[in-house]
Amino acid sequence: MQPLPQTPDEAAAELEALAAEIAHHNRLYHDDDAPEISDADYDALMRRNSAIEAAFPDLVRPDSPSKSVGAAPSSALAKVAHAQPMFSLDNAFDEEEAADFLGRVRRFLKLPDDEVIALTAEPKIDGLSCSLRYEGGRLVRALTRGDGRIGEDVTANVCTIGSIPKTLPDGAPEVFEVRGEIYMEKSAFLALNARLLAEADDPEKARQFANPRNAAAGSLRQKDAEVTASRPLSFFAWGWGDHSALPGDTQASVIAVIRDWGFPVSGLFRSCADLTEALEQYRAIERARADLNFDIDGVVYKLNRLKYQERLGFVGRAPRWAIAHKFPAQRAETTLERIDIQVGRTGKLTPVARLKPVTVGGVVVTNATLHNADEIARLGVRPGDRVVLQRAGDVIPQIVENLTRDEVRDSFVFPDRCPICDSEAVREEGEVDIRCTGGLICAAQRLERLKHFVSRGALDIEGLGEKTLIEFLDLGWIAEPADIFRLAAHREELLGREGWQEKSVDALLAAIEAKRAPDGARLLFGLGIRHIGAITARDLLKRYATLDAIRTLADDLIALRDATPPALGESDAKHRARLDKAITEQIGVENAGGAVGQALADFFHEEHNRAAWADLLAEVAPPPFIVETRESEVSGMTLVFTGSLETLSRDEAKAQAEALGARVAGSVSAKTDLVIAGPGAGSKLKKAAELGIRVIDEAGWADIVAGATN
Repeated sequence: MQPLPQTPDEAAAELEALAAEIAHHNRLYHDDDAPEISDADYDALMRRNSAIEAAFPDLVRPDSPSKSVGAAPSSALAKVAHAQPMFSLDNAFDEEEAADFLGRVRRFLKLPDDEVIALTAEPKIDGLSCSLRYEGGRLVRALTRGDGRIGEDVTANVCTIGSIPKTLPDGAPEVFEVRGEIYMEKSAFLALNARLLAEADDPEKARQFANPRNAAAGSLRQKDAEVTASRPLSFFAWGWGDHSALPGDTQASVIAVIRDWGFPVSGLFRSCADLTEALEQYRAIERARADLNFDIDGVVYKLNRLKYQERLGFVGRAPRWAIAHKFPAQRAETTLERIDIQVGRTGKLTPVARLKPVTVGGVVVTNATLHNADEIARLGVRPGDRVVLQRAGDVIPQIVENLTRDEVRDSFVFPDRCPICDSEAVREEGEVDIRCTGGLICAAQRLERLKHFVSRGALDIEGLGEKTLIEFLDLGWIAEPADIFRLAAHREELLGREGWQEKSVDALLAAIEAKRAPDGARLLFGLGIRHIGAITARDLLKRYATLDAIRTLADDLIALRDATPPALGESDAKHRARLDKAITEQIGVENAGGAVGQALADFFHEEHNRAAWADLLAEVAPPPFIVETRESEVSGMTLVFTGSLETLSRDEAKAQAEALGARVAGSVSAKTDLVIAGPGAGSKLKKAAELGIRVIDEAGWADIVAGATN
């Protein structure tokens, strides 16, 4: 595990990023049924979040992943609150962590070391959790887990699943919620995909599910119950929720009654006298895993005594009395046939291994990510090698071992030019990724670059959203920023297209024309040059005034870089430090150092970018960049805005500060002179207090602005 953050600022920033990233993956997995990372990678993100929260308990966020379960329910189905929250489980990844779980239980309950703790063990089905509510013996509602507190009403769809009883026998409690997993058997999944392929008019466009879990989730969460009825879904019960009475005093006895009521329960469910027996059952289930007709990814242990469960209760989003012991990833051997390079939307070059097809965990795998050039070097892989393949978390394949690295064969040479646009591909200092420098002309990056160029923080061209940009790209009308200013030539063609009227066409063209003399800093920022954000762009133009001067600066930096080779015997690190210092001095702008200069040099060193730059400046004419400032008490200061601003936008506040001769920074440091804090201010406000920095509220800032002299 990588080292933990050292300061509260670093920890708060990483927790914010983790919260956003985990929420994104929760939506993909629970809402869209389309995960893009493995279970193991997701678990790693959650463990990283928990570790940082443990080290910095005061920084736990209100939206922390440790406090939430799953994702918010989809808008496609009715939302209903669970009578009792439907929490998820914490994970153990080896036998030691499973023993730690039992140790925590023993300490919480203050049990002596020699007291035996009985458990149950059952396979963790890879499906969609569902709660079935019975009142008066009749099924009245079925809900998905959702976010743990609010689920989706899938009652009509669940009623089509034959293995789920619609009534309970006489004598059952008046109210009882059976909880379990809706899943699709492997054989049923293969048959469903074959049927969907056979029924499709165009086989290449046939709907195909990626795995049984996605098929089960997509089939259950249909608006039309007839679609669900046509899909082969199954159910295993593993617990219960709200109830008016419990028909037993142990986990095993209640599950036995639920089985007697007619609910399917896994045949691998076992009562275990202690952890040793539970681990034996884990190993037995792991051995049987490949032959099971359903996917599982671990074994769930629960304390058998319900009185212990009641005393232990819950912590955060999980019960203290249960844990999921995950399986290690499944592996197989195959041959690496070739290595292809893919270019992502940010210019990152990612190597992809093309493999001789092999089955891993019931799925035929033909591709695997190699991450980056360093990973290729670490594994020493080349076309023709025999490799060990692993499906991490049973989702994303990766190569974990090269069995033939000692064989004599040419090493793989990572390209130094983009395979899409032939621009230079470079690795920046301190980074593992190699990126294409042809941002303005590279087809792989084109849409994202154009979206950034017209975005609110850049040229802010109203009416040019993603959908419109995609339409114009597909028509071949735009490829580079300059093409946007030539769209008027397509006016008549655009009027003939669906969805476009004369008013909307003329409004778009007028919005484009209004940007013929754009703010130079916005234009520079809009080009998407790495490390040149909105603040850095303004700082550069405050010093250099025109874009022509920025181009001259870039040429000077290229010449400086070429004229500063490593000295005899000089280490790479010392040479980089010497070059960074020279670049920083050449730029002469505070907070615009080596990384900014290298990025400018890389951008203008590429001929395609120089041509696109010249083409753009033939269409637009930014006036010289002049910041008119007024004398004020904050002139020359560095300010930080944090929290919510209620009377003005963040962009407006920054503009006000610059007009008063101040610089706005994104983080609090010893160089900060003043912090303006609105509601919800967090770590930055705390940092300001630690450093003794003056803090005012939004009303105080308004007084400073009003009191400035002309």
